[in-house]
Amino acid sequence: MAETYKMKIAGLERELMRCPLNEKLDIAAFIMFSDVELTIACAEELLKKCGDFDVILTAESKGIPLAYEMSRQCGKPYVVARKSVKLYMTDPIAVTVKSITTEAVQKLYLSQEKAAMLRGKRVLLVDDVISTGESVIALEKLTEAAGGKVAGEAAVLAEGDAAKRDDIIFLEELPLFFK
Repeated sequence: MAETYKMKIAGLERELMRCPLNEKLDIAAFIMFSDVELTIACAEELLKKCGDFDVILTAESKGIPLAYEMSRQCGKPYVVARKSVKLYMTDPIAVTVKSITTEAVQKLYLSQEKAAMLRGKRVLLVDDVISTGESVIALEKLTEAAGGKVAGEAAVLAEGDAAKRDDIIFLEELPLFFK
């Protein structure tokens, strides 16, 4: 049976499975998919901490439930940066990203229609966890390329050194587990 890490997030207790990242480090897997109660509570708590913004931007896929719920609660639109070009995407904007939880370098894409939703807007960048910050940097680049302005960067959890940053909004610190 895998080791776990218990924590309280947005007033709710959860037990996160510890997963080996490499031979020297484990991380706790935070997965919001299927946890509606947690998604609703985290969206509510994050919205209390975020300043003013016009639109939410998240990366496919783990940030989608949170971005959707924040959008539903505040009534402002959300946009998803996709990990591949879809047939319906016209003249997409692309940036490269290397996430701690994904083995290969990836690209994030915005169609011109989605980019237009960011143009001239204050954009709140949202993700489930900020760790190395690479995913948020990619979202910053997409926002800039689309002509938007970053209004804030928010996540449910800040992992490792990210919790020491003063330029992000987060609910709880998620430790790293060194072996």
